[in-house]
Amino acid sequence: MPERRLIWDMPTRVFHWSLALSFLGAYLSGESERWALVHLTCGYTFLGLIIFRLIWGVAGTRYARFTEFVPSPSSVLKYLAGLVKRRPTHYIGHNPLGALGILAILLLGLICAVSGWLINAEVGPFWLEPVHLISADILVGLVLAHIAGVLITSYLHRENLIKAMLDGKKQAEAAQAIPQKRPLIAFLLLICMVAFWLWSFSATLFSSTVETSVVISDEKTK
Repeated sequence: MPERRLIWDMPTRVFHWSLALSFLGAYLSGESERWALVHLTCGYTFLGLIIFRLIWGVAGTRYARFTEFVPSPSSVLKYLAGLVKRRPTHYIGHNPLGALGILAILLLGLICAVSGWLINAEVGPFWLEPVHLISADILVGLVLAHIAGVLITSYLHRENLIKAMLDGKKQAEAAQAIPQKRPLIAFLLLICMVAFWLWSFSATLFSSTVETSVVISDEKTK
């Protein structure tokens, strides 16, 4: 009998929620000069996470690998037909439509993050800014579509996919489960993100403190 077994490793789950939070933070802080540092830090975190996911798509556990879930056009069409009939095929890992959405998010996210990095570095052609803004807006649409897809398939399969991405478990046979959670990789990923955020804000705080000290010294000299 199928029971809830480990399908999603910890690095994949940490990546998933960290990517969502970093994109949300970057998007919400994008229009404010006051929150520019938050925007940049979230954006660079977002880029780093995508790079990690590309590596993990090759070196990760079974259902995290691209070879496991990159869909063919026929599988996407077949899944769509089943979805219309409200009898979609159940997949242990990503279903073809969800996998297509994830690949689109990764590709567009890479375009958005790299264009933002080049804009901040003040290199590249003038059209990078509209590319950055438009790709961010399209990403919002893709994320909303992804959320809608998760809710719809959760209902049709009678399976809580949000919970599955929290605890890593789905209904599966014993042979379909992955053997390890890979907690060390997840821990290192978290440590890298925390260290980057601390470095980003401490560097800015230090430079601000130095500038303030210089101003005070100049005033005393006068």
